[in-house]
Order: sequence, then C-alpha cells, then structure tokens
Amino acid sequence: MFTAALIRLQKSWKSYKHRFVPWVVFNLSKNEKTLRQVTERSKDKLIPDERVSESLFKLFGTLLEKKSPVCLDHAALVHPTPCSTGEEVDGGYPARAMLQSLGFCIDRKPSTLPLAGTGVFVTRGFIPKGATCAMYPGTIYQPYEPILLQSLRNPFIFRCIDGVLVDGFDKGISKLVFRSCSGRDRIGPYETSDTSWLTRSPQNPLAVGQYINNCSNEKPANVCYQEYDVPDCFPIEFLQFLPNVNYSHDTKRPLRCVVLVSLRDITAGEELFSNYYTIVH
Repeated sequence: MFTAALIRLQKSWKSYKHRFVPWVVFNLSKNEKTLRQVTERSKDKLIPDERVSESLFKLFGTLLEKKSPVCLDHAALVHPTPCSTGEEVDGGYPARAMLQSLGFCIDRKPSTLPLAGTGVFVTRGFIPKGATCAMYPGTIYQPYEPILLQSLRNPFIFRCIDGVLVDGFDKGISKLVFRSCSGRDRIGPYETSDTSWLTRSPQNPLAVGQYINNCSNEKPANVCYQEYDVPDCFPIEFLQFLPNVNYSHDTKRPLRCVVLVSLRDITAGEELFSNYYTIVH
C-alpha cells in the first residue's frame, strides 16, 4: 500500500515539477541556454508593448466581429483584420478568428514531455519570431495581498519580476476567486474580464499560457514570458477578452497581464516551451 502511494506521489511530482519555480530554476541553471537574464523589469521585453497591443487589438476586433456579426463594433472598424483564409478550423469562431487575425492556432494537447500532463501546441499556421502567441490567465495579486490558501496544491502561480503574482489555476478556490472578482468589476453593460478561460473552450484562444510547460535541457525554449500592463487607451469593448482581473477592486496600478512571445519561428505541430528570466544585478 505504501509503495502504491509512493508511486502516485512520484507521478504527480513528475507532472508538477515542470511548473514548480524552484525546481525549474535549480535544474535549468545547469544550462544557461534555458535561462534569459535581465537587469530590470523594463529590460525583459523582447517586443514593445505597442506590438503586443496591436496583436491583441487584431484578435479581439475579429472576435468581436464574429461574435456579433450583425453589429460591427467601432473597434473592429478602427482595427481592421485580414480576409478569411478560407480554411476550415476546429474550435469554433475563436479558433477561426485567431487564424484569420494572427495567422496561427494554438490548443491544449498531451505534452511530449514524459509525465508532464497537458501542453500547448501550434495546430495550424505559423508563428513568426517576435509574435505574441499566448496569454497567462488568472487573478492578479500584488506582493502584499494574501494568496496562501489559493497557493496550496497549486502549480499555476506565476511570479513577475516585481513580485506581482498571477494565479492561473482553473479549479477550486482559485476559480471561485476569479469569477467573484470578474463579476465585481463589471462596468454597466461591459464585462471587464473573460471567465471562459476557466472552461475547456475559452473565447480568447490565447488564454492557455498557464499550460505551456517550462523548457528542459532536451526541449529548448521557443517562447518566453513578457509582462504587459494594460494601457489607458485599451478599448473598453475589448476588456471582455482579457483573461486577467485584479484581486483587489481598489488596486491603483494598471492591470497586469503576462503574454508569451516567440523566440523563433514556430511551425504547426510544434509544442511551446517557455523559459524563465533571472535578474542580474
């Protein structure tokens, strides 16, 4: 009986460790190619925030247009999207919108890493180097806010360079907290965040970044994390597609999002692997 329990624990750990920060940092430090060193938060950006915004505007404008075909929103006209590719795409209108606006589709599938559980793959199209290719969803906690209960048995907490935390777990108390905060922040008829990432079918198809496994010495990184603070000019009608919400209603700083940016060209069929940055003083 003890042996069976030990085997279950070992299997659980092998799946969990690929998202466990101390294990990742300790093991990947053996190979400097798996770590990206930055001197400060402002130096972690591979691409400007404006390019991140441009990609999000393209996708969200297309999602809005396909979601409400009778009423073409002003934002969709301001941020026009390319013509349809003509391809049949599984995954409904979110996947079609992604392929149409960004030129690729991503989805969750069993990872190629042994016992790593779920991973994220490019299923159609092509991701060019320097493209915004995923978002890390979840509740945003400032460094001084309580997260102990939510962190228990939770392998999906991401720590930003400045100590801000993103809880990307889509189950248990983390799921309840996100839904509660999302409902609280609604502005009249406008939703200010997207809760569909908590389901199997997110309306924002980028919102699967928490399932991207960390790279290993055998599986080098092809994407990396980049922090992105939502600018004041972000269209209010696009907020409904953001998979993040502040834990506290009175947070004085812009909403933090974390996106993943491609480090090289990535083709259909490839799995996405991320790397961690380390701060160099």
